[in-house]
This record gives sequence, structure tokens and C-alpha cells, in this order.
Amino acid sequence: MSSRAEHPSGVDPMMDHATRVGNRLLAALPPADFALLAPHLRKIVIERDTVLVRSGDRIEHLLFPLSGAIATIMELPNGQTVATTIVGHEGAVGLTSALGASHSPVTAVARIAGTALQISPAQFLTAQHCSPAVAAMVQVFTRSLLTQLQHVAACNALHSVEARLARWLLHIHDRANGSDLLPLTQETLSELLGVRRTTVTHVVSTMRTSRALRSNRRGQLEIDRPRLEAMACECYKVMSRRIDRIVSQSTVGLVHRPPARSASRSPGGRIAGTGS
Repeated sequence: MSSRAEHPSGVDPMMDHATRVGNRLLAALPPADFALLAPHLRKIVIERDTVLVRSGDRIEHLLFPLSGAIATIMELPNGQTVATTIVGHEGAVGLTSALGASHSPVTAVARIAGTALQISPAQFLTAQHCSPAVAAMVQVFTRSLLTQLQHVAACNALHSVEARLARWLLHIHDRANGSDLLPLTQETLSELLGVRRTTVTHVVSTMRTSRALRSNRRGQLEIDRPRLEAMACECYKVMSRRIDRIVSQSTVGLVHRPPARSASRSPGGRIAGTGS
């Protein structure tokens, strides 16, 4: 499956962009800085189970989700896979290219269908070099991504499979536009958790007994959010709170940065005012 363009001619994000742009990182940029990106952004529709980039592939596009949920998957040499992060409208996919990486370290797969704004790495880097606010936005996302990775690593080591699955389902539900019916197969759950299908079958049965899952239709899970929250480990709330704080507090700083035209470079090539 592949993503398809919704508006091949692009979008018109400059008109009151803070309310029109559904991605939190982009919406926080001052209008003058966002204007550097706007002509190159293309809105696309991403279908469920679309593989956006594979591990080791060259990063051809940066994506800023407006809706939906995208999982990043780590693939080991022996063929095992495990999810490392879930990204929605608060983040981006492929932004490691802004840090100098030309190839993706992970596979990114859409688990909930949605839309995104797409831009090439070269076009984004041109804007980043001219704008302290765009450069700061990359730092904000990097901090939030590292926070999620650290929590996932700790959770995988310390907590039960049931608690971990409850956490992943809550993260996905947060990005599912309020629907309690999540389009997730047992194969997808196995990939999220890094466990065998037989383990997933047992865990799903346990969660149905506790009524955290109301039903387990073919390719769909119907959740009971309050019961799922009770079953999840503390990592869900701690992780969500910390990431939201990073994005919210840091983007407040972004909107008060000088506009792009005031950016200047020091003799060493460092953009003045970035604090990096």
C-alpha cells in the first residue's frame, strides 16, 4: 500500500496557519519562518498499513502528520521486530535527516490512517539553515523522541506484556480521533510488543476477561478506555505528560523567536540565537 496525494498543487497554510495547520510542531512556528516551508509542503493521505520508509532506505520525504498514528519499528538481523515509538500530530517522521542522517534507522508504518504534510529533506534543510525557529523545532522533536525511546526501553524491561500492550493501545487511541475501534491485527500487536503470536493470543484473552477489550473482531480491537488505563503501567501517563510538556513549553519559545529574516550566522557558520 502507498500514500496518495490529496492536493497535488499543495496547501494554502499561510492563512492563519496556527489554526489551519494540524501538526503541533509546524503550528508553533512564527508565520515568517513557516513561510519558508509552506510553498514546499504537500498534503497527502496515508492509508492504514502503508510502509512510509524501511530501515536502511534513503529518507526521501519528511512527514508532519495531521492525523493518524505512525509506528516506528526496529528490525533485528534475526528477523524479530519491535515498536520503538508512536508518532501522531505532535511529531514528524524522517526528521533525523535534519540531524545529518540520510538513511532511516527504523521502519515507519501507518497503524491508523490519516493525513500528513510532506516535504523533501533538501527543501527542509534549506529552511532550517535560514531559520533559528525551524532549527529549534528539530531540537524540540528530538527531545520528545528521546523521551519516548527512554520510557519504552524501561517499560519493555520492567513491565508485563499485558501492561505494555495496554500502554501501546492507549498511545494509539490518543491518535485515533476518538474511535474505540482500533484497526489492529494480532500480527500488528506482535510487532508492537516484540513477542510471538501465541503470546499475543494469550494476552488478548486476558484483556478480554478483564473487559479492557470489549471485542476482538477480525483485524479490529474494541477497547474500554477506563479499564485499559487501569491495566496499563504508569509509563503511559508519565510518558504522555512529559512529551506534552516538552512540546508545549518548547513551542511557546518558538513563537517568540525572531522571524527568519533576522537570522544571521556567526563566522563559524553557527546560526546566532539558536542556543546550540
